[in-house]
Amino acid sequence: QVQLVESGGGLVQPGGSLRLSCAASGGIFINVMGWFRQAPGKQRELVATITVGGGSNYASSVKGRFTISRDNSKSTVNLQMNSLEPEDTAVYYCYYRNLVTQMDYWGQGTLVTVSS
Repeated sequence: QVQLVESGGGLVQPGGSLRLSCAASGGIFINVMGWFRQAPGKQRELVATITVGGGSNYASSVKGRFTISRDNSKSTVNLQMNSLEPEDTAVYYCYYRNLVTQMDYWGQGTLVTVSS
């Protein structure tokens, strides 16, 4: 069973930055990790994912502003969010996919609020 623990959410002004972190335990090396988000009244959507080899994928709405990275030795994934906009306000969920079993795991979510 994979457990994901997130940290780093909070309140930030438009144009500001935040860094989210997620630590995984109980998983295997063959995986994809990333971040999804869910705004009030909207469906959960992809933000970014990254493979063990460092291959990344971003939603078009965050490309150029957000950067995903991971430390395989620590089983952590980070999301550096710059130039934040009010539209980025959402609960952000850490995501982990076991590529052998194709099972998905989710963190508990961390709230990011972008407001002046």
